[in-house]
Amino acid sequence: MTIRAVVRGTGHYLPERVMENAEFEKLVETTDEWIRSRSGIERRHIVAEGQTTSDLATRAARAALDDAGVAPDEVDAIILATSTPDFTFPSTATMVQRELGMTRGFAFDVQAVCAGYVYALTTANAMILTGQAKRVLVIGAETFSRIIDWTDRATCVLFGDGAGALLLEAAEGDGGTADRGILAADLNSDGRHKDILHVDGGVSTGATGHLRMEGREVFRHAVEKLAQTAHLSLEKAGLTAEDVDWVVPHQANIRIIQATAKKLGLPMDKVVVTVQDHGNTSAASIPLALSVGRARGQIREGDLVVTEAIGGGLAWGSVVLRW
Repeated sequence: MTIRAVVRGTGHYLPERVMENAEFEKLVETTDEWIRSRSGIERRHIVAEGQTTSDLATRAARAALDDAGVAPDEVDAIILATSTPDFTFPSTATMVQRELGMTRGFAFDVQAVCAGYVYALTTANAMILTGQAKRVLVIGAETFSRIIDWTDRATCVLFGDGAGALLLEAAEGDGGTADRGILAADLNSDGRHKDILHVDGGVSTGATGHLRMEGREVFRHAVEKLAQTAHLSLEKAGLTAEDVDWVVPHQANIRIIQATAKKLGLPMDKVVVTVQDHGNTSAASIPLALSVGRARGQIREGDLVVTEAIGGGLAWGSVVLRW
C-alpha cells in the first residue's frame, strides 16, 4: 500500500472589477494590440478598496471545501502561497483559518513568488505522506495590484489579482503510475538571479517597494527551466511527455507557455490557458487554472497533469499528479 495526496476539491475566486487592456491607454504609452501581441493578456481582475489577499483566499477555499463536501474542521492544515500577505505577521493562512471557522489544525504561508503554489503543493504532499496531515487545503492568493508601479508599462499591464485552492486528501494507492494523486515533484532555486525579477523593498529595508522585471532575461530563463523541471518530474514518476494529458503552467505570458509546450513536444491543445482572462496572478495562477480547467470539462478524473512555474528568486519547479 502507498499513500497518495489526491485532489478532492477545487475552487477559485476573482475580484469583481475587470480591467480591460484599453484602460491602460490612459495610464501609460501602450495599446490593447501591443499588450495582446506580447503577452496574450486581454483583461485581468483587480481587488476593490479594502479587499485583502485573505478575502480572496477564503472565498477560493470555501469553494474547494464545498466542491469536496468537507467541513472546515475536517481539514488538518492550510498552506497558503502568497507574496502579498495581509500583514507582516500573523500569516495570511491563519486569517483564512479564522474566517473559515476552523478551530483545529495548523496554518502557514509559503513564499516562492510565482513558483509558490508548486512549493506549497510539494509541502502538502510531504505532510500527507509522512502522516502529519490527512487533509490539506492548498491555496494560492495574490493582490499584486498593490505592488505594481502603475507608471511602468513593462510590468503594470501583466499582473492581476485572484485566488485558487485545492483540497488534498490522503488515499491509498498501489504505488504505480496509475495511482491518483501527486506522483512526483521537482523544486529549484538560484539566488544569483534576484535582480531580473524582484520587488525593490521590504520590511527590513523600510519601504514596501514595487515589482521590477527584466522581461527578456526572465523569458530566457523561464522557457529553459520550465521544460527542464517538467521533464525531471516526469522522469521521477517513471513517465514521459507522451503520457501527459494536460499541462497547467504558470500563467505569465502566452509566449512562454507556447515555447515551453514546444520544448516539451506537446501541442497547445494539451495546455490549459487562462492568461488571457486573468493576467499573471503569481502564486494564484496554477490553482486558478486548475479550477477553471476542471470547470470547463478539460481536466477529468484519471488525467495526468503536469504543473510548472518559475518566479522571483529565481525559484522554479513542477508537480506531476493524476487527477
